[in-house]
Amino acid sequence: MSANPEAMNRYPGLPLAIALVSGAAIGYEILLMRLFSIIQWHHFAYMIISLALLGYGASGVVLALYRDWLNARFQWVFPGGILLFSLSAPGCFWLGQRLPFNPSELFWSPAQPLYLLMLYLLLALPFFFAASAVGLALFRFRDEVSSIYAADLAGAGLGSLVIIGLLFLVPPGQALIALALIGLAGILPVSIAWEKSWRGPAVCAAALALLWLAPSDWKTLHISPYKEMQQLLRIPGTRIIDSFSNPIAYTDVVESRVTPLRHAPGLSLNAEREPPAQYALFSDAGNMSALTRYNGDRATISYLDQTTSALPYHLNKPEQLLILGVGAGSDLLQAEWFGVPSVDAVELNGQLIDYIKTRYDAFSGGIFTNGRLRLHIGEARGFVSGTKLRFDLIQIALMDAYGASSAGLYALSENYLYTVEALQEYIRHLQPGGYLALTRWAKMPPRDALKLFATAAEALERSGISEPGRRLLLIRGWQTSTLLVKNGEVALADVVKLKTFCEDRSFDIDYYPGITEPETNRFNQLPESYYYQGASQILGAGRAAYLDRYKFAIDPATDDRPYFFQFFKWTTLPEILSLYGQGGISLLETGYIILVAGALQALLAAALFIGLPMWRCKQRLGLPDYSPRLWRVMGYFFLLGNAFLFIEIAFIQKFILFLHHPVYSVTVVLCTFLISASVGSYATRSLHAMRHGHIAPILGIAALALFYILFFKNLTGVFLDQFVPVKIAVTVLLISPLGFLMGMPFPLGLQRVAVLSPSLIPWAWGVNGFASVISASLATLIAIHGGFNVLILTAVGLYLGAAVCLPRIERAL
Repeated sequence: MSANPEAMNRYPGLPLAIALVSGAAIGYEILLMRLFSIIQWHHFAYMIISLALLGYGASGVVLALYRDWLNARFQWVFPGGILLFSLSAPGCFWLGQRLPFNPSELFWSPAQPLYLLMLYLLLALPFFFAASAVGLALFRFRDEVSSIYAADLAGAGLGSLVIIGLLFLVPPGQALIALALIGLAGILPVSIAWEKSWRGPAVCAAALALLWLAPSDWKTLHISPYKEMQQLLRIPGTRIIDSFSNPIAYTDVVESRVTPLRHAPGLSLNAEREPPAQYALFSDAGNMSALTRYNGDRATISYLDQTTSALPYHLNKPEQLLILGVGAGSDLLQAEWFGVPSVDAVELNGQLIDYIKTRYDAFSGGIFTNGRLRLHIGEARGFVSGTKLRFDLIQIALMDAYGASSAGLYALSENYLYTVEALQEYIRHLQPGGYLALTRWAKMPPRDALKLFATAAEALERSGISEPGRRLLLIRGWQTSTLLVKNGEVALADVVKLKTFCEDRSFDIDYYPGITEPETNRFNQLPESYYYQGASQILGAGRAAYLDRYKFAIDPATDDRPYFFQFFKWTTLPEILSLYGQGGISLLETGYIILVAGALQALLAAALFIGLPMWRCKQRLGLPDYSPRLWRVMGYFFLLGNAFLFIEIAFIQKFILFLHHPVYSVTVVLCTFLISASVGSYATRSLHAMRHGHIAPILGIAALALFYILFFKNLTGVFLDQFVPVKIAVTVLLISPLGFLMGMPFPLGLQRVAVLSPSLIPWAWGVNGFASVISASLATLIAIHGGFNVLILTAVGLYLGAAVCLPRIERAL
């Protein structure tokens, strides 16, 4: 079977070595996403995927140009690639943090795009070394492509599990060295082929010594000075007193010993009492919540009655309260002030709750341990869909930082709390006359509040309510707005209480059934009554036209397009740019713009470092100046590179709503896809001789993907109330057939190319990497504008296009 049987026999540990380095590489990719969420912002995750795959694509260029020289020195080049990956993974991240890159200056500092490109290339280097080792093995043992590619995918699948496990055990900085050690271990299985086998352990020992002697602060995270926590730490007397982490968040606890912390979003300017002493808790150096001292004296927390979020307690005294996203407990203290007898609270980050209960139970007045509270660790939508309880009030906490939110840095964050389907689910769990309360930051121009108002109106209409405006209330303070959705029509008595509440606290009423414009915009005055005008238009017959002409995207978010914080519109961009220098740049949805800029930069980098070198070196690749075979090979592997990742990203998102936990979804879905694809790759050993053996798997992928689009909710809905292990098993069973088929087209194509023209193998590896570089950003753009189902349909189209390409290779010879 092998092109060089004697050489293959010398490397019995090769599949294990490939699995180790592939696992370490994907672990490093996932870890970089977490690290950049901490030191920068969430939207850099897409850049990380692109730069990882840029390294894979660039390795194809080098292998194509120097394949014979590298192949002749395989016994040194292969372990050398592993060694360089293991050293450069922590080293390049350490160097990258020392570049003066600041995304906040990207739009006005000419140097920042250059720093971004330098960071891009620097962090792509470890992936280049890992991919070079795997790519060289694919070329050398091209008759064993299915086995080698299977080991690559299986290792990657297991690596995605290992990194999540590591992040539960150690901080991200320590996980980085652990991944370097895992990669380094890949040298040992192939070192037995060396004449002096002791050299393998010796090389590993030397690498360990280098890691040990690395700068002492290599694990220190250098967080952007523009993140919320860093801004607070500039105040004299503030310091970090504790830190802890898990795959969900890196949490820092900050105290301010000189200037007391006073955090009370939405507090009325009429408030006469300030908050007691507080500690600030930051998630990934942002998303601040406050842990407030409570000594049992209810008068000390009376300030919580002076916030916009206190409104529902004045309209209907709740007996049964549900808080979604309890955080450090401010909403629990508010419930304490109003004497709510029964509280259910949901929080995704269980480590945060355990920390408060263990370390600050006395400080917080035992709010997390009192008998009235039933605490649920998990995702909010998962709890609501699984419970049979109904509540008088469902409160969704304000869980993001104003600075990042107003700057559009959450534009790419998928959020299933604020979709049409989510609001329908909440309303179904309200008692008759109960309220759903949603508090958001009050921005100018209005965005969050109007988008939420439109989402609530559509949710009510989908629930069969013909006049949604009769069930909605909207108020606004100087900092926050609160929207109430009532399970029933708003009565005259409710309006009287609403007016009294707002008058006493100088809050503006922006909507209630029957409101007139003179009643609005009285205290926190705007040039016009924008909120009232928007609410009226949304409830009127011209809603679609209003949403279309509004300067920001405020159309309702859905489960298929859960990008609630994406407000950017291309039609508004010229007007914003015309205000450059007058503060207009702050109106840009920065996250979205950086995604687009990253996609363009990824395309440029891929063209420069993959496409151009290979095109310029056609003769060295053994190809004529014009070859239909070249274009068809390029088309096949380019389409596969995009299609595979499109489906992977879409299904990770779709299964969040089934598994009800983002960590579970990423881990289970990614691992299942990769391991089942490795099994599919191995199974192609018996298919490669068939003339059109690649078409059946592609048709199967298309059929399964379309089946899941049509019946996904039906398939998962049956098991929605089951325990998590059952749902994980169902997820594996649903994804495995699709992943098995998705693992086949690449090795089948590579096997065909190996027979027709072995010199094209590195070319195929590079083109596949080129496509993958742009696919992550492109997939996100498609999902934002079209939804995940459109993304899957696009992937199906790409797979079918690839099926057309490969048979023509044979006819072109």
